[in-house]
Amino acid sequence: MTMQDLPHIDAGVLETPSLERLGLPGDARHPPRILILYGSLRPQSFSRKLALEAERILRWYGAETRVFDPHELPLLDSVPASHPKVQELRALSLWSEGQVWVSPERHGAVTGVFKNQIDWLPLEDGSVRPTQGRTLAVMQVCGGSQSFNVVNTLRLLGRWMRMVTIPNQSSVAKAWQEFDDTGRMKPSPFYDRVVDVMEELFKFTLLVRGRSDYLVDRYSERKGAAEAGALTASARVVDVEKASA
Repeated sequence: MTMQDLPHIDAGVLETPSLERLGLPGDARHPPRILILYGSLRPQSFSRKLALEAERILRWYGAETRVFDPHELPLLDSVPASHPKVQELRALSLWSEGQVWVSPERHGAVTGVFKNQIDWLPLEDGSVRPTQGRTLAVMQVCGGSQSFNVVNTLRLLGRWMRMVTIPNQSSVAKAWQEFDDTGRMKPSPFYDRVVDVMEELFKFTLLVRGRSDYLVDRYSERKGAAEAGALTASARVVDVEKASA
């Protein structure tokens, strides 16, 4: 990516977040891996346009990105979890170190298209947790005046999925006015806020990745694992005693 790909950004004040600035010597050096989800299937989906704009900014910062296409993702429980689109979504979530969630507002809430994607992501699958400890940025597009219903709901979902949701967020009012005929976002305070959110997500991902397992390591789970281990050991002793009787 070059500055020509981001014509609305002031290059004089744009800084690429770095591990050195954050004082994290010895951390992983690979580009942060960011998964982007959006919540509309319309050909002119503004949530998709905003998702792609976010992707361009993240790539400029140096992130490796993936945008999941929700087309052909079946409704939850209508097919087995082995369905290819379900497996694709879960694999991308496992691959990611951070995520961006973008949804339109419909009837005061996130769309069914978006919620269906989250519903297909289990809190845990055996010992694997596809979302826990990953960073999260939330954004919404509005057909009318600015609202925060969706970003508030996305924050609730992020907390439920045990993610580290960054403080900043973006809500784009009258989204149909904010994109040009090529699908690019026009220069505006809304665009500047999107840049702010992606910059913050990049920084938080650098801070959290590599530490997420430790950060979400909980006393109650360690206690449960120890108790389960003790029960297993006791059962083995009983089996040995029975075998030698």
